[in-house]
Amino acid sequence: MEFTSSFSSTSSYDYATPSKEVLWLASIFSGIILCVLVYTSTAILSSLLFKGYGKLSSVEKIEWNNRGFSTFHALFVSSSSFYLLILSDVFNVKSHDDVVINRSSRLSDTVLGISIGYFLTDLAMILWNFPALGGLEYVLHHGLSIGSITLSLLSGQVHIYILMVLFSESTTPFVNLRWYLDIAGLKSSKLYIWNGIALFFGWLVARIFLFMFLFYDIGTRFDEVKEVFLFGFYTLIMVPSVLAVLNIFWFWKIAKGLVKTLTKAKHSK
Repeated sequence: MEFTSSFSSTSSYDYATPSKEVLWLASIFSGIILCVLVYTSTAILSSLLFKGYGKLSSVEKIEWNNRGFSTFHALFVSSSSFYLLILSDVFNVKSHDDVVINRSSRLSDTVLGISIGYFLTDLAMILWNFPALGGLEYVLHHGLSIGSITLSLLSGQVHIYILMVLFSESTTPFVNLRWYLDIAGLKSSKLYIWNGIALFFGWLVARIFLFMFLFYDIGTRFDEVKEVFLFGFYTLIMVPSVLAVLNIFWFWKIAKGLVKTLTKAKHSK
């Protein structure tokens, strides 16, 4: 397989060795299997630990369990991304001779593969239960995520930017906790209010400021970025841009919800 662009030509044969292909497939299937296991575990534990779980409708139970493996993936991928980007030397400019845009590791391959497995599983559930688990914006988000992560995994390029985007999943546990508290009838609790505040600032940092930094970094490394194969280059420009628009749209909804919650809490005193 060869990826060609007007800027350069990159052969994936040098990168996609048999051992890497096995790792990729194993990671993707591991992601799917983990989703199934966490989904099942969430259902079992919830039925034992939460009395209200049995009173939920079948659709609510599906979403409850779905958000269980959504939270698991978010914690895994955000912590892994933080380690790879900040703590390890994989993307440290001074630690290697090759350009940052072409760097990857077995761990980054594994993280990307597991994320593909997660997004495939979640997208399948969204489509099967459409629109109960999310509208077209979620289909768009997951479709773009699967496509861009797959391209990065197969080419071995732009892992640094994929991991930046995956780190933004760190806001997902707050989103899910908000839903859990709402469905449990705890919208007036202090935990709901504090979680909303944490979600607002977390989203601002991880999905607004971080994306601004991502675009800035792409601009400063543009001589490297333009060496990416053609489809990968345009994907790198297009996908984060679309996700940034979605993030701004969701941030606006989060901000409105927080103002409404704080106003209601103030008037109830």
